[in-house]
Amino acid sequence: MSTAILTGQPVPGSSIEADLRSLGFDLRTATDAAEAETLLAEVPGDQRVALVDARFVGHVHALRLGLTDPRFPLAAIPGAVTAQPAGRQALTRAMARENSAGGGTTLVDSLADRILTALDTDGTAVHRPELGSLVAAVPADPQARNEARQAVNDVDDEAVRLKSAVKARDGFFTTYCISPYSRYIARWCARRGLTPNQVTTASLITALIAAACAATGTRGGFVAAGVLLIASFVLDCTDGQLARYSLQYSTLGAWLDATFDRAKEYAYYAGLALGAARGGDDVWALALGAMVLQSCRHVVDFSFNEANHDATANTSPTAALSDKLDSVGWTVWIRRMIVLPIGERWAMIAVLTALTTPRITFYALLIGCAFAATYTTAGRVLRSLTRKAKRTDRAAQALADLADSGPLAEVIARFLPGPARSAAPLCAAAGAVAVVLAAWAWGPAWQVVLLAGLYVLLSAEAVSHPLKGALDWLIPPFFRAAEYCTVLVLAAKTDVNGALPAAFGLVAAVAYHHYDTVYRIRGDAGAPPAWLVRSIGGHEGRTLLVTVLAALLTASQFKVALTALAVAVALVVLVESIRFWVGAHQGGAPAVHDEGETA
Repeated sequence: MSTAILTGQPVPGSSIEADLRSLGFDLRTATDAAEAETLLAEVPGDQRVALVDARFVGHVHALRLGLTDPRFPLAAIPGAVTAQPAGRQALTRAMARENSAGGGTTLVDSLADRILTALDTDGTAVHRPELGSLVAAVPADPQARNEARQAVNDVDDEAVRLKSAVKARDGFFTTYCISPYSRYIARWCARRGLTPNQVTTASLITALIAAACAATGTRGGFVAAGVLLIASFVLDCTDGQLARYSLQYSTLGAWLDATFDRAKEYAYYAGLALGAARGGDDVWALALGAMVLQSCRHVVDFSFNEANHDATANTSPTAALSDKLDSVGWTVWIRRMIVLPIGERWAMIAVLTALTTPRITFYALLIGCAFAATYTTAGRVLRSLTRKAKRTDRAAQALADLADSGPLAEVIARFLPGPARSAAPLCAAAGAVAVVLAAWAWGPAWQVVLLAGLYVLLSAEAVSHPLKGALDWLIPPFFRAAEYCTVLVLAAKTDVNGALPAAFGLVAAVAYHHYDTVYRIRGDAGAPPAWLVRSIGGHEGRTLLVTVLAALLTASQFKVALTALAVAVALVVLVESIRFWVGAHQGGAPAVHDEGETA
């Protein structure tokens, strides 16, 4: 329940009361500042409360944006200010001061605007939504009121609401082939009381059915899989548009949306591999390679963004060139398309699935993603080298959390002097290349175990100092590539049926843990607990363990060991992750809405 306290002189014919009730507010009326303060104190502290001038004239959607967004403790538009429980103390303090200064007299000017000024004076952060063409005003006289009402009539707020439901920056395929109609699906869902989480779940189910169709290995199954994958993507766009349309943001919803995207895509890879196997073609190595490449692309995005989240530096020449290219219309879409974002990628996968074979689909996916990864990573390296950024402790801690170093690296790092800051990514890269090439050259052998031991030492060396160097954001991607590729190569080298699917399961479980770490950091919830990272060994511990198992066991035993390890890691990380996110949602954690990567 939310409560709105109307202040000031009521205006005959005003729709403000009906508008507030339509937004779910219970109404109270105050004739002066003293009564408003009394009514504010009577509202339970765990409820949202708003102060609204009775003379307010504006669009309902302006009120919705200003008063119902769950992401911000305090928010305001002209003539209205609102507080959630987290911002209640600041609002109460500002109200008491204004009441004392005004002596509790009858309100003449807008109390809500005076409270907002007091909050600004206190240095309190207050969200002010961008209203664009929407009207929100407190007219001072009848003429101004008539002009404001005419301005309201001149703008269709439902059209504005639909337009704002679409993500401002998206890929070409999503912008021109999905969003023109998915926004209306979002409105249809909103009018029937459906929530974004329900739509997200429907998208997951649709993608899993698509994967099952692909697993049949028949042409009809492949065609159905392609169609259903596009349908799943339409629903994936719809859930975010529904959240923006109805302002239904939540911590749990952001997590579901992000994790389900990865689950859908990687489950579809597995379905394609199963379907190919039914036709006598083993493409599990390609499927696992596609998952490894896509996961490493994402960790490059995550690491770079976290490293520069609050970095202070002058704009680099590379960034200036990028901004200049963005000012030319056609280059914007080309640059967005060549990075193969999720819309273009899923469209390509769907079409190739329906018309060709899983092998061709994976070849195209690997080539496209490899080019996109090279393009984006090279640009980010250039940006990092040409700007003198001063990275904060927060950024360094985020990179350390993304590194996912386990107990072996922690213990060894204590006894190492640590490299020069510029050498840290070189240590990580050298260790990653050494262990992957060793696995490629020798397969399951004790020489690989020795190189894995070197990888452990070099990875500990890389993280022995705070990660504040210009290229230190590359360290987590190097670690991901080393671990995932080592598992892939060793499983392929065993040449036993079932080893690659087991490796696919293990990489999927570990990748889920790494994605979960990212979403916790983005939600300002911190990294997963230390016991979780230690219990599953950290990246260096898992890499060393897999090399030891490969050298020690027969091929069939190694397959069983990979399967058992995949199940164990999946159970631990999933149980902890679900416990955390559900608990955060039920505990009233601040709502978030991550616009996410287009990749």
